[in-house]
Amino acid sequence: MQRGSDRLSVHRDDEMKHELQGLLRSGHPTRTEEWHDPEPTADDDPVIAGGPVAPGRSGASLGVVRLELARHLGRSAFPASARQLAGALRRAYAPDTLVEAVERLPRKGHYATVQELAEALTRPGA
Repeated sequence: MQRGSDRLSVHRDDEMKHELQGLLRSGHPTRTEEWHDPEPTADDDPVIAGGPVAPGRSGASLGVVRLELARHLGRSAFPASARQLAGALRRAYAPDTLVEAVERLPRKGHYATVQELAEALTRPGA
């Protein structure tokens, strides 16, 4: 018997699995009424998930890179060199693309804050 914080009962969970079975097997919506189907994305919809954030990749602005670095690096990681920060990112299970970008920074570089590191990563030619 499972005791957790599940919001659904076992019966409702089985019912939902049965409802999704046709969609999972066929790969397309299986409802007869078109109004039940979700709408496709529009051209001007924001990108929801585009994979891991990598400096130099389209959509990877200074703010996005800084946020991704801050998610994996704590305040105790600074000040540090690029090599030390790459090790801290690896220990925090950061995406490989982000770790590799930090590893490509000059070895003599020393960064006091996430902002400085993000600026170095998003600088043209970095």
